[in-house]
Amino acid sequence: MARAAVDDGIETLAATPHVRDDYPTSATQMEVLVAETRAAIEGAGLPLLLLSGAEIALERLPQLDNAELRRLGLGGGHALLLEFPYSGWPLGIDDTLFRLRAGGFQPVLAHPERNAEVQARPERLRGLVEAGTLVQITAASVIGHFGRSSRATAFELLELGLAHLVASDAHGPAIREIAMGAAADAIRDERLAGWLTLEVPRALVEDDLIPSRPERRRRRGLRRRRD
Repeated sequence: MARAAVDDGIETLAATPHVRDDYPTSATQMEVLVAETRAAIEGAGLPLLLLSGAEIALERLPQLDNAELRRLGLGGGHALLLEFPYSGWPLGIDDTLFRLRAGGFQPVLAHPERNAEVQARPERLRGLVEAGTLVQITAASVIGHFGRSSRATAFELLELGLAHLVASDAHGPAIREIAMGAAADAIRDERLAGWLTLEVPRALVEDDLIPSRPERRRRRGLRRRRD
């Protein structure tokens, strides 16, 4: 995966292992394994910086105190990557995200474009975004590897200004390709692609202000379709 990332032009990558009931990864486990993997990457002479971080299931949050959450933040910062479910609208998500923000965290929702409720009504995310939550879409969705609905919803979120990052969400060399370069090309807007893949992620891991979004050039001929 590290070699594939470098080949795709990536210089910095966050680990983001799952933290959920079937993968109950602790901050200590994540930190130890990130250090081992970072050493292996350096030993291989690959020009890739590996950062700490995790992808946390919403239902797992009540079991984690603020100290643990800070260790699981992207790059060791205050941004928390939260796994959005693939079906259903999470009950109490407004209150959950409010409590995180009140605790000094920046919530980032992972892959909501793959959720059937969001596909039916992407505008449903607007209230969460306007309250301060960021949205991350997956590169594989942008290039159509998850089907027409996920791809069309990803682009609609971009058009609506409800997407802030694109990430690989790669799980392994044989499970999901990095595809960041292909996703950037598919967006067909170099400034916007740079904002989504470089400027916003950098601001998050550096605990900096999110830069203003460049104006989106409207794509023509793309219609949303359900699979």
